[in-house]
Amino acid sequence: MTALDNDSRWARRTLRFRLTAGVLLLLFLACAVVGGVTTLSLQHFLTTRLDEQLQSAGGRYSASLEHRFPKPGKPDGDGDNKVISQDVGTLGVRLVGGVVREAVVIARDGTSAPITFGPKDAATLVALPQPGGATTITLESIGDYRVQTVAGQDGDVQVTGLPMDPVSDVIKRLLAVEIAVFAGVLLVGAVVAAYSVRLTLRPLNRIADSALDVASRPLSTQDTLQPVHLPHAPPGTEIGQVTQAFEKMMSHVAAALAARSRTESQLRQFVADASHEIRTPLAVIRSHTELALSQGEQIPITVCHSLGRIAAHTVRISELVDDLLLLARLDSGVPGVRLPIDMSRMAVESVSDATIAGADHVWRLDLPPAAVEIVGDERQLQQVFNNLLSNARLHTPAGTLVTFRIRETAGYAVVTITDTGPGISSDLLPTVFDRFSQGSTARSTATGGTGLGLAIARALVEANEGDLSVDSVPGRTEFALRFPVASNAPVSPR
Repeated sequence: MTALDNDSRWARRTLRFRLTAGVLLLLFLACAVVGGVTTLSLQHFLTTRLDEQLQSAGGRYSASLEHRFPKPGKPDGDGDNKVISQDVGTLGVRLVGGVVREAVVIARDGTSAPITFGPKDAATLVALPQPGGATTITLESIGDYRVQTVAGQDGDVQVTGLPMDPVSDVIKRLLAVEIAVFAGVLLVGAVVAAYSVRLTLRPLNRIADSALDVASRPLSTQDTLQPVHLPHAPPGTEIGQVTQAFEKMMSHVAAALAARSRTESQLRQFVADASHEIRTPLAVIRSHTELALSQGEQIPITVCHSLGRIAAHTVRISELVDDLLLLARLDSGVPGVRLPIDMSRMAVESVSDATIAGADHVWRLDLPPAAVEIVGDERQLQQVFNNLLSNARLHTPAGTLVTFRIRETAGYAVVTITDTGPGISSDLLPTVFDRFSQGSTARSTATGGTGLGLAIARALVEANEGDLSVDSVPGRTEFALRFPVASNAPVSPR
């Protein structure tokens, strides 16, 4: 695993985890430093005390080694083989000519017990500086010793040593106590650090929750920006700076939404006003054109043809104006009439009309045994069904099978209109419900539509608390509509 991978894994951790881990790491390092310094200091102190004892014992014990059996009245001359004032475990070794001649150790009863060293221990003793200061050696037969060498009276070298076991035992007990204490400190520190970090980051969590709440809203209008409750913190703190930045961002978003809402409102009003203004001259043009065409043989053929084209385009423009007016009314949120509707009856009427208009297609109606009722504006939904069936007729070749199916599923009425035509291009599918989209424009050019049919259909479905989607592959296109059944939808008062 590379260092980059480790950095990436660390960066994926939460800020709370990283702060807590950082505090615990610093606490662990502090405990390690304190424990290490304490242990080394105590070890140095105990070793120094041992050296002082070694220095004190060295002169007296050297005499007993050089005179193994002294006479009464001399050092250790009482004949009991005990060495006065020597600690248990004190080591005495006499080296002559680089060879261990004598080696004794003070037993628990205070007597000098002879000891035999192996070759390795003997080599370790012989290698000591002669004479030399105190040093620590390891003897396989008796363990670690602190020893020093002095020159004897007969040209020999005498080695005196004290065991390191008392020092080691004290250090081990100290380490055990330190580990227990430091483990408790780390445990308490972990709890305190986790709680403190959590308490410190609570304002950031509130800001994050507020940001997620804002992000989950549709933000279609300024009204969706409800007041956001942010933590109060001094401006100089990090929390205060984040809060100020968030509030400033929210004010910019609110201003942008307000500006967009004003622009959209002005645009809708312009479209509505322009459409109303256009309808009157269009009606006049259409009436005069029809009047001129009614003259029959009195008009030349070329003029009659031109008048016919004028009348046809006038009809198309009138349809476009009507569609724009309808969209403007839907965008303004004007509610429609919401009454119970029998979906099966509407399906029969829509398919019957489509069969007459598209006799060269195959029409199939698939209805459930029981009636399915929803609540909505029947006129608007009838327009949606007629629009979708008309699209299936206009954009598929003769002989195409078109199936109108109604099912009730999980409290929803699901309507699907499926055809076996060539399908919708995958490039156009994402924008098929957009107003004047490329796909809509292309279809309108070929069929004489306004390019707003599917956009109007979706707007009408959404105005009736439903949703409209499409799925298309070569050989199969399906428009699916979903509405709450009558028991789950509100009804307008009569």
